[in-house]
Amino acid sequence: MGVNIQTIKDIRLYLAKELDEIYQVQELSALSNIIIKTVTGVTRLHQLQNSEQVVTSEQTEKIIEICNELKKGRPVQYILGETEFYDCIIKLNNATLIPRPETEELVHLIINENKGFQGEIIDFGTGSGCIAIALAANIPRSIINGIDISEEALTIARDNAHLNKVNVRFITGDIFNFNYTTIGRAGIIVSNPPYVRNSEKLLMSKNVLGFEPHLALFVDDSEPLVYYKAILNIAEKILIPGGRLYFEINEAMGSEMVKLLSSFEYSDIHLIADINSRDRIIKGTKHV
Repeated sequence: MGVNIQTIKDIRLYLAKELDEIYQVQELSALSNIIIKTVTGVTRLHQLQNSEQVVTSEQTEKIIEICNELKKGRPVQYILGETEFYDCIIKLNNATLIPRPETEELVHLIINENKGFQGEIIDFGTGSGCIAIALAANIPRSIINGIDISEEALTIARDNAHLNKVNVRFITGDIFNFNYTTIGRAGIIVSNPPYVRNSEKLLMSKNVLGFEPHLALFVDDSEPLVYYKAILNIAEKILIPGGRLYFEINEAMGSEMVKLLSSFEYSDIHLIADINSRDRIIKGTKHV
């Protein structure tokens, strides 16, 4: 095999040597923590305290396999088949997007503003179910519904709800041809729909373009707000007066999104910047 890995410390040295041209030092350190924990079951703190702990030959082989996949540009979340999102474990496959930090910020905002909420929440384009599941775990008296057109994604979402011991109702639905009999009235609607314009593909990394589902990412430049318009049209019928709507958005489309929500007569419209000072969230309250 030509690789000498005997301890946890050796794993770190091996990953640093093999991946130093692909990842920055800080990112590589975090990546190593995740890989070692997944393969050996050893937590980050235990790794630091027990760097000389011996690893098995099977674990060594798994580390090398993961490293080879990373060299191909495959995201570690897909290699390991899971990620962590707002303290929930989320299983993933190629039919589901990898949850982003800004989506955690969206969830955090909803939870903070709706503590004790007891009505229905609908998550359009639920994908892996990460938003719906995190909300179910943190707003436990609410009724959560996740809607997606992809049956493959919904299978993963249902498994994730079971894994995290929360109740979420997942429904197959097409927002462009929506069946209103599948859902009741909601007090909150949330969505992280496709919003990356095709022209912006050039700005994206190869591991996103090569491995994540394009259906869940991209929109035509001629109508970049098409998903938001469809959801707002549905919200006209199912979001209760005074109900709240939350969207994750393309940072370049903030002013257009404000105009769009205004055209549907929403009030209390706010653009919210993420931790990197980019406008990534918009919220509004439905007209009474």
